[in-house]
Amino acid sequence: MAQLYFYYSAMNAGKSTSLLQSAYNYRERGMNPLIFTAAIDNRYGTGKVASRIGLQADAQLYSKADDLLATISALHAKQYIDCVFIDEAQFLTKEQVYQLIEVVDELDIPVLAYGLRTDFLGDTFTGSHYLLAWADKLFELKTVCHCGRKANFVVRMDENGLAVTSGEQVEIGGNDRYESMCRKHFKALVWNKPV
Repeated sequence: MAQLYFYYSAMNAGKSTSLLQSAYNYRERGMNPLIFTAAIDNRYGTGKVASRIGLQADAQLYSKADDLLATISALHAKQYIDCVFIDEAQFLTKEQVYQLIEVVDELDIPVLAYGLRTDFLGDTFTGSHYLLAWADKLFELKTVCHCGRKANFVVRMDENGLAVTSGEQVEIGGNDRYESMCRKHFKALVWNKPV
């Protein structure tokens, strides 16, 4: 029975690396994985999922307007799909998370979604919110703060290295703009609570 899996973490925990390894495992066994990534994030090129350690694979793009169930159904009719992988799943809409449930329940294709749990203010992204609520299985991938504690928050930094405490929820960037931190350091920098 297919299921919907959500692998979540702060930045730099290896989400894309894990996705790429799992997709490779399917291909190695002669199966056909289908990889999607958010069109909004083109840091590594258009239609690419790439990890910081140098792994990469081609991917279908999705944007907020796309019907993932229709797209996956059409591709599945042409060539059998064994598993669907979603990178940057925090950018999914509520409707798209529901469409992925239908991929699992109606097409019987497992879906593995990978994304951030929260934004730079500590609020959930829409995609993450509904994946946390509706996924069959949840897995936290872990990374560490500069202090050595588990990092479960992301801090957006400005050009002077100071924490940004307001602004648009989505601003694409990597290590140049974001740093993963434990809750204690996140609270001190973003919520102005003493350490």
